[in-house]
Amino acid sequence: MDNDAVMEGSSSSVQVAPRLTSVESEYTSPSMPNVLPPVREFRDIQVKVHIRRPEKDSWAYLGRALVSQEVVGQSSRVVVRSLTSSKVLVAFGEMSELQAEKRGNFVVVGCVEGPRVVSWSLNAVNNSETLRLLASIELACYRCRLAVVDPRNHTKSRRRIERVIKEDRRRRHRRRKDQDAMIDAFQQHHLGDDVPES
Repeated sequence: MDNDAVMEGSSSSVQVAPRLTSVESEYTSPSMPNVLPPVREFRDIQVKVHIRRPEKDSWAYLGRALVSQEVVGQSSRVVVRSLTSSKVLVAFGEMSELQAEKRGNFVVVGCVEGPRVVSWSLNAVNNSETLRLLASIELACYRCRLAVVDPRNHTKSRRRIERVIKEDRRRRHRRRKDQDAMIDAFQQHHLGDDVPES
């Protein structure tokens, strides 16, 4: 039996579907412009905000706030607004010199302002919101232009920020240790017992 004859006879009743173009060729085709998928809308995150100012060891509560992401052209920034007054408490962007880290349901952001460090504590509702908050801050503040154009300077800048924050932490711990030692010294001397009776 001739295979070609069988194929010819059956080809009239079978329709062949047109070949689909691959996804890769769709995006690399010179006739079609590169189309990016639509940007997903950033859902606001409700947080409790605390601040630790330079040369202070304790946190001050500022109230509840909404964290939103604002996109301007190619860059974005994370804005923390008070829920009661809608006043902007702080904004983090690509020009911010900061280091963000997760501690439980808190995101602690250390902002370097010259030799001083201002720390912000943003307390999210749960772990997934905390991770989303941390990721949005890190993405908004990543200096992608500097990393591409001058990676060496980018690395030096990151190390300097880490060094300033670490030194600030050391100073705070040293102050706390000195205060505890002073309190212990006062307790051991029993200062109230030395008062003469009249």
